[in-house]
Amino acid sequence: MSNIKSDIEIAREAKMHPIKNVLAKLNFPDDPKAFSPIGHHIAKVSLEYINKLKEKNSNLILVTAITPTPAGEGKTTTSVGLNDGLNKIGKKSIVCLREPSLGPSFGMKGGAAGGGYAQVVPMEQINLHFTGDFHAITSAHNLLSALIDNHIYWGNKLNIDTRRIVWRRVVDLNDRALRSININLGGVANGFPREDGFDITVASEVMAIFCLSNDLKDLEEKIGNITVAYTRDRKPIYAKDLHAHGPMTVLLKDAIKPNFTQTLENNPAIIHGGPFANIAHGCNSIIATKTALKLSDYVVTEAGFGADLGAEKFLDIKCRKANIKPSCVVLVATIRALKMHGGIKKEDLKKENIEALKKGLPNLERHIKNIKKFGLEVVVAINHFATDTNKEVKIIEEHCSKLGVKANLCMHWAKGGEGTKDLANSVVELCNKAKKNGFKFLYSAETSLWEKIEAIAKEIYGASEVVADTKVRDQLKKMEEDGFKKFPICIAKTQFSFSTDPNLKGAPSGHVLPIREVRLSSGAEFVVVVCGSIMTMPGLPKIPAANSIKLNNKGETEGLF
Repeated sequence: MSNIKSDIEIAREAKMHPIKNVLAKLNFPDDPKAFSPIGHHIAKVSLEYINKLKEKNSNLILVTAITPTPAGEGKTTTSVGLNDGLNKIGKKSIVCLREPSLGPSFGMKGGAAGGGYAQVVPMEQINLHFTGDFHAITSAHNLLSALIDNHIYWGNKLNIDTRRIVWRRVVDLNDRALRSININLGGVANGFPREDGFDITVASEVMAIFCLSNDLKDLEEKIGNITVAYTRDRKPIYAKDLHAHGPMTVLLKDAIKPNFTQTLENNPAIIHGGPFANIAHGCNSIIATKTALKLSDYVVTEAGFGADLGAEKFLDIKCRKANIKPSCVVLVATIRALKMHGGIKKEDLKKENIEALKKGLPNLERHIKNIKKFGLEVVVAINHFATDTNKEVKIIEEHCSKLGVKANLCMHWAKGGEGTKDLANSVVELCNKAKKNGFKFLYSAETSLWEKIEAIAKEIYGASEVVADTKVRDQLKKMEEDGFKKFPICIAKTQFSFSTDPNLKGAPSGHVLPIREVRLSSGAEFVVVVCGSIMTMPGLPKIPAANSIKLNNKGETEGLF
């Protein structure tokens, strides 16, 4: 076991092709009007070139997972492995991923570019500053913050009520000290003191807009529609009232271009946008997905965290906004994680435990049933670990078979695309079958906001009821009166449980979904419903990943996964 290479060691040994050669596989011309290289192995693709591409009847494959545990599930690793597997069996495929945030990179887990022999490269750049997209989003967001306070300082012509400013600042790091702060202190020259706070960049409405925009014009319009504050008589103030949408779009004009990289097997990958699924909608950009659909026959994309969060938001928010639909869904599970759902501690996961595995299976089953509620076919990908036993694998395969679902053992971490050929064939089979199936949303745009929340809580989470105080209910009614009734719902809650209690594993039912607050994202065009104790600015753990990240004597990064 000690001879097993780390993810970063494997990534360093990668024989990367020049990015122009990777793009040549997709028939890109070697033309600066088509793409702009960033170094040797990354490129930004121009929107003008993308717009000239013809639409294709391509297959969209959504990769999601069971409820996450500290044992790991491997959505990104499986997405990369499946893409390589599809190319191995002769299919033209692109993987579309989200950009990693510096928050988790230095916080809970380290990097997020896949693992083992199923990675996107150059791994270090992807996990750190990459092409600077996140910095551009952070700057655009905080420019709006600065313009709000500057407007108030110079006379407040719009009559903004400083008690009713709803636009917070952002930074792409986990920093709990910034959740609630006082600003404009130090006297008259610094402005009018007020309360403020920071969210993490991936929770920014600008990030959501970035990922849900079809082009630059759409981006600018959506930014202009951001609600930043209210007057004393409750009149909304929008970003366009501050003339912020123009300069903010300028800051994002290069970031909005999709980023192309490659897998370890030199297959094309698009990495663009990165909202979290527990506090945002959790999908990469519409532009990236639609670009891939024009360029290939199969597009593999992921949605963050478990299917109750990422997949539901992908289907009810992204698919609705982009007018796209998946051909099938891949549900990633690990035997280790299922045993944790069955009550086993992390340190005991290496031992075979059939009883615990069987106790954890209801979590897998709930996710399968939930996906089928959207009218979609699903295949289970068992992300293999060396400690898994044949008996444990067989238990999952037999259980899935009873549910009418195939389970494929996947060994992409150790074997790359070779280890997902069976999964790739299953996906192709489902895509061919999907043409006869009808995709449907969980709820209609015409139903009330409260009914939409209830549909998600009861149908997806297994909750018995939704509770909220009168203030929250009144806010939802006011949103409907103001013309936002048709907006979809983006629920922010813990990723570790179907409930709002992160310690409630398995497939709990009959619990209550408590709504803490609601936030209108009038630019992104959805309503954020914050539940339980979830924070839109995460904190660092007792021992953050940053503690082990450093440069070695060769100037190489160590400790980043």
